[in-house]
Amino acid sequence: MSDAPIYIIGTERSGSNLLRLVLNAHSRIAVPHPLHMMRYFAPTEAARGDLGDPVILGKLVDEVLLLKRVHIHPWAYPIDRQRIVDEAHPKDAMGVMGSLYDQVREAEGKARWGCKSTFMVHYTERALARDPGARFVLLVRDPRDVAASSRRSVFSPYHPWLTARLWTQQQQLGLGLLDDLGPEQVHLLRYEDLLDQPEASVRALCAFLDEGFEPGMLRFHEGREAQTSAGLSESWQNTAKPVLSNNAGKYRAHLTPSEVAMVESVCGSLMQRLDYPRDHPDATFDPGLRERLEIHLRDLGWRTTVELRSMRRDRNHWRRWSRDATMRYLGARYRSIPTTKSC
Repeated sequence: MSDAPIYIIGTERSGSNLLRLVLNAHSRIAVPHPLHMMRYFAPTEAARGDLGDPVILGKLVDEVLLLKRVHIHPWAYPIDRQRIVDEAHPKDAMGVMGSLYDQVREAEGKARWGCKSTFMVHYTERALARDPGARFVLLVRDPRDVAASSRRSVFSPYHPWLTARLWTQQQQLGLGLLDDLGPEQVHLLRYEDLLDQPEASVRALCAFLDEGFEPGMLRFHEGREAQTSAGLSESWQNTAKPVLSNNAGKYRAHLTPSEVAMVESVCGSLMQRLDYPRDHPDATFDPGLRERLEIHLRDLGWRTTVELRSMRRDRNHWRRWSRDATMRYLGARYRSIPTTKSC
């Protein structure tokens, strides 16, 4: 058995909440709802100064713990601040994240931890530098379904073209990692296969992770963590249900043919590699300046609609706004600090 960290990487709205809960139901694996630490704090590292200085590192840890307090999915784990400062290795945001997750793992009484922040696909080199034996689960989903799901979620781009561009970028990174490290360290899991053959897919995943399969992993929806998630946000409501075998191909009911063609024109080559047949194989879409402006205006309109619905239906919408405002404030503080001396 291994105690190496596990990273779920890919694109949001690809089933990562489902996979997190499946893995978290294993007796040896703790996968808390992610703080997205590297997404928020890695861009500020250069402006902070020498993180090898315990005082400067401590300020970073304080901000991470502030994020924990305003997180959209409350964390009940007791965290020892000084222990993070002392044990972080390397002395940077990645080291702080690892030390924090080590405490979560211990609080859960488990042997290893997993991180569901799909944005870690942008920081795999940092993860490997800390833990050379880290395992990565590249979770992929039909980009047309990702676009359809993203339009209704408060956590993603809303316009299909913007979603398609993000999906393409992140799948390229994930598949590049698979090409570099091989299937011994990167496991490609299609969301559709998980829906169609849940036990076979989870058994294969456990074999990749050097863990024994546990039937309770497929009863994740009965656990307290799944029930809590489902009650916080409409975007997570399916986490309290068993694996939904009919949750694929829904784009046909939620995207127009022109939107489907738009997504396929951006994602086409990767769709072919990942075995997603195109409905419009000859479609092309290359927006000019005016079309791009229209895309962003329409994205803003959809965002407004979804935010208004979130105010009515999501218990955590105030926490999300507080989290977002806090991280924007912190990001602005460090962007205003020059990273190099001016002449």
